[in-house]
Amino acid sequence: MKPRVLIVDDEAPARSRLRTLLADIEADCPHQLVGEASGAQQALDAIDALHPDLLLLDVQMPGVTGIDLAAQLARREDAPAVVFVTAYDEYALKAFEVHALDYLLKPVRAARLAGAITRAATLRAQARQRIAALAADLQPARNHFSVQARGRIVLVPVTDVLYCKAELKYVTLRTREHEYLVEESLTSIEEELGAHFVRVHRNALVARAAISGVERAAQAVDETGERAQESWQVVLRGLDERLPISRRQWSVIRALVR
Repeated sequence: MKPRVLIVDDEAPARSRLRTLLADIEADCPHQLVGEASGAQQALDAIDALHPDLLLLDVQMPGVTGIDLAAQLARREDAPAVVFVTAYDEYALKAFEVHALDYLLKPVRAARLAGAITRAATLRAQARQRIAALAADLQPARNHFSVQARGRIVLVPVTDVLYCKAELKYVTLRTREHEYLVEESLTSIEEELGAHFVRVHRNALVARAAISGVERAAQAVDETGERAQESWQVVLRGLDERLPISRRQWSVIRALVR
């Protein structure tokens, strides 16, 4: 069965060269070119629609890089294999070699392209694990969340998320305009993105940069007429909603506000 190939590169001339090379090697390296994408979000849409077996993925793309996109794909069970297309210098190429991932150095040569397609087609599962390891080395913290929205995969920038809140087995990501659900734990998000988020409660993380202050929560009165212990909540820029601050985290949040 011919591997289905998707080209992902933000530069039109680079995509055109890969198209030409793929046509040139068709006889010796059977494959099917199913489409092209000029960026990460377009690539995700194409992957969901076209189900490629292999991505020819540019490393240096504006916004969401090829490394970041590959890291997002490595989380998916149905992820295609990835062959990086790169103009990286020799130091970076050694990083690829350490993880036994294939890469194509621009300008791409036909023989190298054919060999990469052949190898990647037989090592799809192993390639996904190696991509995850490579992404962790070259980019320790992701800069986007991969979420399901209206039947498609969407990349939500970490910097757009005001808070993450645990809801049963899901976590709600809240931006100024939308809410998204992800099947991750608060603990894993906190461990990876602790420089961006701070815990305010056992079930909530908030973006450090979004904190504009704190305010006292309304004090409830019990049946004896006694007021409950004073509590505080965090105020986030661009959001009317308030999140409670636990007593354990109060000193941390107060220090950030000061």
